[in-house]
Amino acid sequence: MDQPVPCYDIVIVGAGPAGLMLSTLLARWGYSIKHIDDRAEPTPTGRADGIQPRSLDLLRNMGLKAAIMAHKPARVYEVAFWDPPRPHAAGIVRTGTWASCPGFIDARYPFTTLLHQGHIERVFLADLAQHGVAVQRPWTIRGFSVRSAAAGKTDYPVEIDLAPVDDDGTAPETVRAKYLFGGEGARSFVRQQLGIRVRHKDPIAYVWGVMDGVVDTDFPDIKMKCTIHSQDGSVMVIPREDDMVRLYIQIASSTDPDWDPRKTATKEQVQASAKKILQPYYIEWERVEWYSVYPIGQGIADHYTLDHRVFIGGDACHTHSPKAGQGMNTAFLDAQNLACKIHLVEQGFADRRILETYELERKQVAETLLAFDNQYAKLFSAKPDAASAGAAVAGSSSSNNNNNTTATHEDTEFVRMFKENCAFTSGYGVAYPPSALTWSPGHAVVPSALVPPPGCALRPGRLLANADVTRVVDANVVHLLRDLDRGMRAQHSFYAAYRRPDSRAVVPRHEKHTPHSGAYTVCVVFARPRPDIDIARDVPGVLAAYRDHVYADDRGGSRSQSQFQSSQHGNTSDDRLGAAHAKCGLDPERGGVVVVRPDGYVGIVVGLAEGSGTVDALNGYFGSFCTKKLGHASSRI
Repeated sequence: MDQPVPCYDIVIVGAGPAGLMLSTLLARWGYSIKHIDDRAEPTPTGRADGIQPRSLDLLRNMGLKAAIMAHKPARVYEVAFWDPPRPHAAGIVRTGTWASCPGFIDARYPFTTLLHQGHIERVFLADLAQHGVAVQRPWTIRGFSVRSAAAGKTDYPVEIDLAPVDDDGTAPETVRAKYLFGGEGARSFVRQQLGIRVRHKDPIAYVWGVMDGVVDTDFPDIKMKCTIHSQDGSVMVIPREDDMVRLYIQIASSTDPDWDPRKTATKEQVQASAKKILQPYYIEWERVEWYSVYPIGQGIADHYTLDHRVFIGGDACHTHSPKAGQGMNTAFLDAQNLACKIHLVEQGFADRRILETYELERKQVAETLLAFDNQYAKLFSAKPDAASAGAAVAGSSSSNNNNNTTATHEDTEFVRMFKENCAFTSGYGVAYPPSALTWSPGHAVVPSALVPPPGCALRPGRLLANADVTRVVDANVVHLLRDLDRGMRAQHSFYAAYRRPDSRAVVPRHEKHTPHSGAYTVCVVFARPRPDIDIARDVPGVLAAYRDHVYADDRGGSRSQSQFQSSQHGNTSDDRLGAAHAKCGLDPERGGVVVVRPDGYVGIVVGLAEGSGTVDALNGYFGSFCTKKLGHASSRI
């Protein structure tokens, strides 16, 4: 008798950043997962190492930040720029510094975290183990097919053939799934089988050497991220955990007369190049942990899916240079975006059409990234511009104006571009285009003068502004989005509490977070001191059930102990009231309704008004993608 074919909600190929993030989120929400990777173990050395501010915020909301920081990663608060002291001169001098995450970026953690990718992978793997998921290694995918709806049996329409990498006698497997995700890197088998082409943005390619190790040097900024241009070439310095340093050194470019994409260099040759570039400073290696030479080209996949059953993400979709520290971070957010949408569809809350927005939103981010990386790589690899190098020295004292995006006349083109793009590279500059989930003023299906309210600073498609507020029921000062974003953290959260009917997970429902629906929660924020708010008196009856999500906007821009003590005595100063409203551009007297998507991005902002205008606009928004009509008993899910 034939054995039944195992069925899973999703099969994930690849245990890099994209695959692990997707697997972790879906495992927490009760999905059955088959996760394979063709490597025998997690990354032992090398590969990606930079966690940008937005990604660290996401990891904090997931409850994983503490495990990451336990490895004592390096933190980069500033970037230093080094150039020749005069036109055509030998040697290098510091020509300026700039904040890694300047003050005009509303970041909770204004620094870049640098840690070996293997440590990061193991944090995810430990969390997966707690939720009953183990990555099957070393296994690979041999093929797959997708049944059409006309063929029937579409509950698990994707059939996948899997096999062990090693010929050790283990039998291959055939499984079925609702979804297949390819996160297995730039040479993605899943992408190739789909026939999705990768377009290269620029014919110029580079071969880079990268080396991790412990060094002995008198270079003064070895503990900072540095971009160094000299007459002998360019180096990027990246501090790492355990007193290590990573150096990126260009070995060859397709513009070279003797260009060879297979060109390589020995460890000793790369070290010799670094020594020349860093002169007059010396550098010696006490230990080399990892060394690699690899070609880099900027490419992007034409599509991220063809049928909304098989998806790709991370490096399978986009390749670029590693110097801006974007690969792992973009992969994290690809996976988060897709996980939230699969969950909304599978729980019956949203129409399958929202899966179309995964490619719409994340491909636009990749296009922006590749345009930036293309210029960044060119300028980083270029010889120092003689005129701007000399001028930069003269202006170095003013180049640290971190609350100003306008580059001074002393800045080189490379420095100008770095400053202008730091909001995007931090992760906070991402802006998604209009869609069913993201209603900009001109996009609303139900036109309304209330969308958005006058003066609103929030932009649909961007992250909700960071804000500290006081929770009324217990006087705790909390970060608003973090308090609502517990859906990324664990099964006891409101977002996970909305169980699918066939969920195997035991997911308790907490009525204090989800009194009306497990698919969403509601918070109410007053621009008043906490002692002045009486929930029974001030909160409308239908919203009073959300008493654990009633907040006072009375924290200003600081969470200092003195302010906390003053609020405990009921004397919150007026200049601290309404800071969150001000960030959002909402009138404290008139207010507004902000719909925040599960991934933290604003979906729509609607003004509050007498009559049905506010409700009509919200019904129009949710009605454009929800599977149940609003305003009926059947819509109470």
